[in-house]
Amino acid sequence: MAKVILKHLNKRYTNDFKAANDINLNIEDGEFVVLVGPSGCGKSTTLRMIAGLEEISSGELYIDERLVNKVEPVDRDIAMVFQNYALYPHFSVYENMAFALRIKKINKLEIEKKIRETAKILEIEDLLNRKPKELSGGQRQRVALGRAIVRKPKVFLMDEPLSNLDAKLRVSMRSEIIKLHQRLKTTFIYVTHDQTEAMTMGSTIVVMNKGEIQQVADPITIYEKPSNKFVASFIGSPQMNFINVRVDRIDNDVFIENEFLKHSIKNKKLKAILEEKCIRSEVIIGLRAEDIKVIQEGKREIDEGINIEEKETNMENHERIKADVVMGEIEFVEILGSETYIHLKLKDNNIICRVNGVFRGKEGDYLKVRFDFKKAHFFDKDSEMRIEQEEL
Repeated sequence: MAKVILKHLNKRYTNDFKAANDINLNIEDGEFVVLVGPSGCGKSTTLRMIAGLEEISSGELYIDERLVNKVEPVDRDIAMVFQNYALYPHFSVYENMAFALRIKKINKLEIEKKIRETAKILEIEDLLNRKPKELSGGQRQRVALGRAIVRKPKVFLMDEPLSNLDAKLRVSMRSEIIKLHQRLKTTFIYVTHDQTEAMTMGSTIVVMNKGEIQQVADPITIYEKPSNKFVASFIGSPQMNFINVRVDRIDNDVFIENEFLKHSIKNKKLKAILEEKCIRSEVIIGLRAEDIKVIQEGKREIDEGINIEEKETNMENHERIKADVVMGEIEFVEILGSETYIHLKLKDNNIICRVNGVFRGKEGDYLKVRFDFKKAHFFDKDSEMRIEQEEL
């Protein structure tokens, strides 16, 4: 096992393009860290700098407390699993797994022992005499993993190893890699653009965008307390709904509103922050699909004009309104079997809500939904950073 430390790591190309910008990351011994983000965000570049396959422009990289900026890849005691498997086509499975060990001058009996042990772990014992072309995609990926395991490296690096597999095989291989990490108890650094892989596999998730780290946290924290709008939009399926609202105040009542909703803020900490920084300006609220509840289906002629549920009290000729219920028109429905995504149009906004099971509504129908503001996320309109808050 080994601790990996990245200090102010940068990668710049000759055209001054910043592929990785000031990357700071501490990866503990035996940790399973997932770098996730869209294409071009710098995750693979960062991984390749750790592997020694990309030259570091500036900064420091430590593996097992040793500065390795100038250390050759073969001497870093790491093993990398690539997206395209990178197996030697003219070698058998056994020879592919033995190649790196023979270069290290390990004796034949030790090589035989390591390969047999690894093949048993990966359940590829009956494939050792086959060539890569005779294997399925999942089998090739197991061989690629096996070739890395026999070396017993301090750090495993994996660059989107499952992206070439079909959906069903990806699910099974995810669980195999998790079990492998639990068995080996070695440091894993895994790159993917798939947020489902990130959430299900990593003990720590590093969300990246435009060459920079956006947030480092465990999966639950990433999901429940995203640091900014980008993280909130990237993590979670379907994508979080974002709605622009204006913050205003009537006497001691601070509320958010737009053309179809109005909600009074009750959380004391959030109310104080909004009152101090955001009065008469716009903020962005984020609501996940599961936090928008369907409460009534309706046809246009029945529900026309109903877009808000009001609770009124008289206060100096102003209405004090709690409005968590709105009416939207169904644009289309995605039926997934165990759940259904409903795409709604609210004025000029489009949102997605999720219901369990099969939903029978159709395009053009009207739907009344309730926003669960206790689960809402608030983001600054300009910086798009999260507005910190306690449980609402």
